Amino acid sequence: MTPSPLVASILAFFLFLLPGAGGWTKEILPIEPDLSTRIEEHYDHEARLFLMLYSLHGNGTIDYVTGRLVQEYSRSSFGNPVYQTEAYPLFYWWNHTMYNDPEQDGVNGNERVYQENMEFDISRYKPCSFNGQPC
Repeated sequence: MTPSPLVASILAFFLFLLPGAGGWTKEILPIEPDLSTRIEEHYDHEARLFLMLYSLHGNGTIDYVTGRLVQEYSRSSFGNPVYQTEAYPLFYWWNHTMYNDPEQDGVNGNERVYQENMEFDISRYKPCSFNGQPC
């Protein structure tokens, strides 16, 4: 008994609608930007993540963020923080979508959508202002 062409067409239609392995998002995560586009960096003590914030368009607006796990944290002889991090990020935030890369092997297509339709909240790391100016 062979399946009818109608059943095969319906099955093909539903397979076309299924999301890829990365989730429902339609856009592909771009590779990690060059350091020349980095505008800020922060250490999240709670999550032990070293965050790098980028402006891909060069206009000062944060539009790409990476979060690397910190293996070791220390201070230099001058008092500056020194972070030893993983080679590749665990999290990426781009275009209102947060991606997770549990293998931490760089952007290569195996990243998973962690959450969509979200804004990166810089106020978590810069929560105050003094005389109307950010701290």
